[in-house]
Amino acid sequence: MSKFNKKKGGELPAVNTASLPDIVFMLLFFFMVVTVLRKDNLMVQQQLPKADQVEKLQKDRSVYIYAGKPSARYQDKYGTEGKIQIGDKYTDVNGLQFALTEERAKLLPELQNSVVVALKVDEDTNTGLVTDIKEKLRDLNMVKVIYITTPGNELTGN
Repeated sequence: MSKFNKKKGGELPAVNTASLPDIVFMLLFFFMVVTVLRKDNLMVQQQLPKADQVEKLQKDRSVYIYAGKPSARYQDKYGTEGKIQIGDKYTDVNGLQFALTEERAKLLPELQNSVVVALKVDEDTNTGLVTDIKEKLRDLNMVKVIYITTPGNELTGN
């Protein structure tokens, strides 16, 4: 008859690391796919107005203009009056032409003539600022303007 012997040292076998590079690359690709990078660093407050008839539009030919009061961390430097932001910079109404031309140049060449200006305006922004922006856009012959809103109904609060 055979006799069973116990192993003397309770050592664990070595970990097989052959599949470790595969696991690392799967995690890398996962994070690359699910990560969404912001295009612009938002420097103004954005409490968008609500609208009940909302459509989703193409983003590839849009130039975004943000308008509103500066965010809390920028109020010490820029005050609390409404500001215009294009890209990652504040601009005033007079500098709007240069900033829009710069943003238009970043688009694909075939889309530069059919630019849509998307206005993301805080609901507490002065109407005069929006009117000044629209007049400047008219002077620049950029007449396709859309307003970015959030879905809902302002009257019912939904």
